[in-house]
Amino acid sequence: MNAPGPAAAIDVPLPDISRWADGNAGAAYVWRYAGERAGPRVTIQALTHGNEVCGAIALDWLLAEGFRPTRGTLTLVFANAAAYETFDRGDPFASRCLDEDFNRLWDPPVLDGPRRTRELARARELRGFYDTTDFLLDLHSMTDPCPALALAGRQRKGLELAQGVGIPEYVVIDAGHRSGRRLRDYAHFDDPADPRSALLVECGQHWETAAPLVARQATLRFLQHFDMAPPAFLDAHLDAAVLPVQRTIEITDVVTIGSPDFSFALPMNGMMTVAERGTLLARDGGREIRSPYDDCLVIMPTRRPRRGETAVRLGRYVG
Repeated sequence: MNAPGPAAAIDVPLPDISRWADGNAGAAYVWRYAGERAGPRVTIQALTHGNEVCGAIALDWLLAEGFRPTRGTLTLVFANAAAYETFDRGDPFASRCLDEDFNRLWDPPVLDGPRRTRELARARELRGFYDTTDFLLDLHSMTDPCPALALAGRQRKGLELAQGVGIPEYVVIDAGHRSGRRLRDYAHFDDPADPRSALLVECGQHWETAAPLVARQATLRFLQHFDMAPPAFLDAHLDAAVLPVQRTIEITDVVTIGSPDFSFALPMNGMMTVAERGTLLARDGGREIRSPYDDCLVIMPTRRPRRGETAVRLGRYVG
């Protein structure tokens, strides 16, 4: 397989989140606050992956500001804080997880099954919070530099939620990964007959200075969308710039690595466009992966290919 390139520079300070370890909702690193008026049950999550620090920076800031919702219930979760605590600047990708990917566990047969890992134990501990969430914002980041992306799932309600929040500019319609179900696709979030919904926002490269700013603005816009933030707080912290017109991308192909002999055939960058149909993108053992149509968008190619995991997603603009 392709060897990973050099790690990106770590240009953001990593907050000490141990001050939030006790929580106030019955689980470590989980904080819950109720507004004075009735409203939706909203959860904002950071550290689904331990090396994706932008969400932790945003939630650390929000808690330190003493934010309280004006209505509804707000739950703030540092999900895989245990992985984050292992962060090593010399090997920053290693803290993505402890035993397995926390964001591939969200099928009832997995959650209810006999398997035991540290991520599964944490998922089972947090499951009740997600079961009682109406709207979830899951803050992530990406391996390589790329414009921020909102992953809206495959249901219309996910796209509508992304459009209601208004950022980021690019909204991706996708069904996730073959290697396991994401949290944003868990249970009612992926049920077209259920109004509850979730949005996953990839805020940029893991450790670039812009990613925490995107995470903070996405958090504020999410709270604003549900009328949960005091106007004065938004006036003080919300970016007043005119939002760009959002563009929607439909994922048509998810390339899952099938052999230990996988390699990309050309340099891959997130959101690059492959102009011609049939262009060789990668080789996976004896299989060739080619662009399925003209003007094919390359979404989130992996830096560290592993058998059974997603190598890249291919898509096109729609709407």
